[in-house]
Amino acid sequence: MKKVVGLGIQDFQEVIEEKNIYIDKTRFISEWWKSNDGVTLITRPRRFGKTLMLSTIENFFSISKKNNKKLYENLEVSRNEQVMEECGKWPVLFVSFASIKSSTHEGALRQFAWLFTEMAAQMEFLTTKMNEKDLDFYKRIGYDMDDKTSCQCLNTFCRWMSNYYGKKVILLIDEYDTPMQEAYVNGYWDKLVEFMRNMLNSALKTNLNLTKSLLTGITRVSRESLFSDLNNLKIVTISSDKYADCFGFTEEEVFAALDEFGYSSEKENIKKWYDGFRFGKREDIYNPWSILSFLQEGKYESYWANTSSNSLISKLVREGDAAIKRDFEELLRGGSVVTSIDEQLVFGEMQGNEIAVWSLLYATGYLKIEKKISGSFENQYELKLTNYEITRIFYQMVMRWFRGEGSIYYNEFVKALLKNDVKGMNKFLNMFLRKTCSYFDGGKYASGETEPEKFYHGLVLGLLVGLSDEYILKSNRESGYGRYDVMLKPKNIKNGKGFIIEFKVLDGDCEKTLEDTARSALKQIEERHYEDELLESGLNPDEIYKYGFAFSGKEVLIESC
Repeated sequence: MKKVVGLGIQDFQEVIEEKNIYIDKTRFISEWWKSNDGVTLITRPRRFGKTLMLSTIENFFSISKKNNKKLYENLEVSRNEQVMEECGKWPVLFVSFASIKSSTHEGALRQFAWLFTEMAAQMEFLTTKMNEKDLDFYKRIGYDMDDKTSCQCLNTFCRWMSNYYGKKVILLIDEYDTPMQEAYVNGYWDKLVEFMRNMLNSALKTNLNLTKSLLTGITRVSRESLFSDLNNLKIVTISSDKYADCFGFTEEEVFAALDEFGYSSEKENIKKWYDGFRFGKREDIYNPWSILSFLQEGKYESYWANTSSNSLISKLVREGDAAIKRDFEELLRGGSVVTSIDEQLVFGEMQGNEIAVWSLLYATGYLKIEKKISGSFENQYELKLTNYEITRIFYQMVMRWFRGEGSIYYNEFVKALLKNDVKGMNKFLNMFLRKTCSYFDGGKYASGETEPEKFYHGLVLGLLVGLSDEYILKSNRESGYGRYDVMLKPKNIKNGKGFIIEFKVLDGDCEKTLEDTARSALKQIEERHYEDELLESGLNPDEIYKYGFAFSGKEVLIESC
């Protein structure tokens, strides 16, 4: 009987009992249990089956679950008699930090307090074997408990469970890095990191009642930040060979599912849209969320885009320097970037760190390694967008940046540009600048420390996304700080228009007014014959529009010729 496609079901028992499609990954249970790793941290992109895997482990080992073995009949782990002897024999504590998403430090601590209070309520049966001190601690657990009490909850819960069942505990922590990503994006990383470090060290290092622990997340936070002195930590990232095919779907698994659901003829398109992930040496890994969504809906969409916020990536790219934005443009055109990769993220050092940006995009699945470039000191990698779905997601991400408070002005500016309405262009771009300059800050002068090119590259990204259906956008960074050229070449030459834009920041040493700067930009367009490429493509001179953009802080002047 053909299985049902259940999307977003993260409880293993429900998946099996409701006869949902399940790609058998239970070999992981045997491999992980037989390893000598006391604490394992596995990082994978979002929606790659991490939560379902932890639920699979919980249901297998948990002493509080009923009929454990029945759920695993005919699955790969059932063929390992030695591991099956452990089924249903261990106390398991499963906690997820997925809900710890606050804009403030105080709010995050309250959310931790709520999480641990709800967990304690489910453990009330353990109080029958508690002494007076433990009962006193249990009573102190509450929605308004102090940070010190909250910090010790995981360690204490494990001790209570161990005392009750007479065995050490398996501790599972899902989305361990979510609170830290939120803290960084919202500016309270330094405040939260001490709480997180103390809590995790208490739960994983000084926990005498722990037999094994497994943590999952998207990023690998540096050991120094969170896991200091934890000498039994095994880290498995997307570059590791260990457990390479245990998360995500292999191509064989995807093609078998397509055959089962009557989509055998779609294999080539499925590969183009959703293939491209690589874990260790294992290539052709697919994102499970997108594959299951396709099997359910029967159409091609960017399903992965709607599963989670990309606030950390957005922050780093928006606030990154001009070089990052130039490379971002190149990726959106189908090109690549060459960089080194550091999978160990140090949040306190990410601001302005170009390697950290590309490493994060690689770790989160947006970029894939096209090839390795060996070097004498460190390896470099050529990175490209992972697949067609990711390319569409990138376009959508940039679009969202321009849908903020000033989006209406930006849209009106683009309309005015296409109509050669210079007055309207001046009006709406100045309004847009005043509303959204904090996103892509411009500087006061060409040599300003705030790197005015950030804003101009943001503007180019917006043009690239908004006009990509009708125009080929080309951009070149000219010599000299703050100078940037843009060309819009129509895809339909017969009925199209061409546009050339030169950006210039007011240079106080050479120019007195924005008018001088705008005229200098137009002069550069003429002297360097930027229109030649458009003329050679078949456009007539009167179909080519030239604009000089002069900037000073949040003020812009546009002139044409």
